[in-house]
Amino acid sequence: MPKQYCAVVLAAGEGKRMKSNRPKVLSEVLFKPMLRWVLDAVQASSIGDICCVAGHRHEQVEAYLSELNTGAFAERPVSCVLQQERRGTGHAVMMARAFLEAHRGGHVLVLNGDAPFMSSETIDAALKQHTASGNAATVISAKVENPFGYGRIVRDAQTDLLKGIVEQKDADSEVQKIQEINSGSYWFCVNDLLDILSCITSDNAQGEYYLTDAIKLLLDRGKRASACIAEDSAAVLGANDCSQLAELNDIARQRVLQKHRDAGISIPCTDGVLIGPDVTIGQYSCIFPGSILQGSTQIGESCTIGPNTVLNNAVVSDGVSLNSVQVYNRKIAKTDSVKPYTIYQ
Repeated sequence: MPKQYCAVVLAAGEGKRMKSNRPKVLSEVLFKPMLRWVLDAVQASSIGDICCVAGHRHEQVEAYLSELNTGAFAERPVSCVLQQERRGTGHAVMMARAFLEAHRGGHVLVLNGDAPFMSSETIDAALKQHTASGNAATVISAKVENPFGYGRIVRDAQTDLLKGIVEQKDADSEVQKIQEINSGSYWFCVNDLLDILSCITSDNAQGEYYLTDAIKLLLDRGKRASACIAEDSAAVLGANDCSQLAELNDIARQRVLQKHRDAGISIPCTDGVLIGPDVTIGQYSCIFPGSILQGSTQIGESCTIGPNTVLNNAVVSDGVSLNSVQVYNRKIAKTDSVKPYTIYQ
């Protein structure tokens, strides 16, 4: 992958309202940590080097990355830096200064580690606009029906370029009508970002350093910035509490089910059916209620799975029928005698 394109993933947040014993980015959507969703999207894009900024319970994030770096990401390991004090998104990026210095002359994507629906397509579309326009910064935005609570994207009426990002609390009645919102993900020219990074101040009520101030500083210096609207508005979604996490799971679940149905998989009733995003299912197979399919499970063609079956990192050969069984980390062949109410591991 090109060295001139890199990414900084913000993964330091505590997520107090989650009331969890793990950092927010390791909360799962369809059995998969949100951080992994983000890293998979970045790895599948045009980006080369990746740096995560860890903070709250950083040992867990570091251990998770270490596991990935010796496995799925062995060819393109992810580095990690520590944000000891959580003092805002701008401060988090400051912790990655050495990483940025090593990528001078290139472009960096800064994005949140709890945005599971950020896709490689959205990342690359924004990068294309960013480089083709010669921008110092490009905000990934989305248009939504209810923009309340989000920062609004304000564009120049003549040029359509970015004039600024206005937070909800600062928005007047006209700005509040704007339905284009900030996703919290940005492409920056690395040199331009480094030039203004130390100029971001904590002169605000929260005493934090905000990355949105980097956009304002660049605009004040006459630099060019624009916004790229994501085709998938879900790219802006994250989770700050368990209810929002459940909403993300609902969206992901429906998308995965639809993907398999579109591929010809029969799912006559979706009650209790949960299918992880990395599960593969062969043609002409049927999934019955109560089936939970996790990890890197591979199901062959013309299989019948369920009801009430759990498969985790299982490989199921063509033509196998499984009813009320659990299979963990093993292969089931058509010649195997598989009895209901049995655990195989």
